[in-house]
Amino acid sequence: MSFTVRLTKGCAVVGAALGIMSMSQQAQAMESFTAAKKVLPGIYQTLDKEFGNTSTIYCGCDLSYTGGGKRVKWQLDLDSCGYEVRKNANRASRIEVEHVMPAWNFGHQMQCWQDGGRKNCGKDAKFRQMEGDLHNLYPSVGEVNGDRGNFQFTDWNGKPTQYGKCEMVVDFKGRKAQPPKQSRGQIARAYMYMADQYNIRLAPQQRKLYEAWDRMYPVTDFDCRRNELIKKVQGNDNKFITAACKLR
Repeated sequence: MSFTVRLTKGCAVVGAALGIMSMSQQAQAMESFTAAKKVLPGIYQTLDKEFGNTSTIYCGCDLSYTGGGKRVKWQLDLDSCGYEVRKNANRASRIEVEHVMPAWNFGHQMQCWQDGGRKNCGKDAKFRQMEGDLHNLYPSVGEVNGDRGNFQFTDWNGKPTQYGKCEMVVDFKGRKAQPPKQSRGQIARAYMYMADQYNIRLAPQQRKLYEAWDRMYPVTDFDCRRNELIKKVQGNDNKFITAACKLR
């Protein structure tokens, strides 16, 4: 079954492509989450053409594309990954852009958040930049994105039964999430990048986990190319990916 992405409050995605932008336009394009969501489908369309396949971060559901230039749209195929709806079929049918490090994780440390939450931080240029940083953004099945929320990632050998063949595990009571092994390297390097780039505090146990995942699940050719494409648009790379790619 295939679905076309639709725009919803907060996190659904409208397709758009990279386009050809000047450096000043590129910088401007990444000043908000809304702008980043318009750019990401084009990046993934390029990756799809080069690698023959692209998929969602946690469940590995295939993505397909229509349009080109500045009007790329992407579609989600739940059958391709054996996904089974847990509760919210409408949200499961959408592609949503996931903050690997949740906005709460970097926002609550800022004064704007303490004064009025995420909505209030929408006025803060630094928060908008962090919220729209492409190195921290990945396509996700909407239901999984919503279920994960701002739960921290960990590994407790939980049994994946909630989403069919998708191996994501969400413990709502314990407020934690166990990601599939194939996404752990991407998660680790996104977290380490955000912490380094924006001086965000990570608990020692968190950092130790992500450093371990970085070693256990090394970068792929796909990760290296994604990093390059984001640098072309956003103007900076994820040094944790770049360093590993140079050693390949």
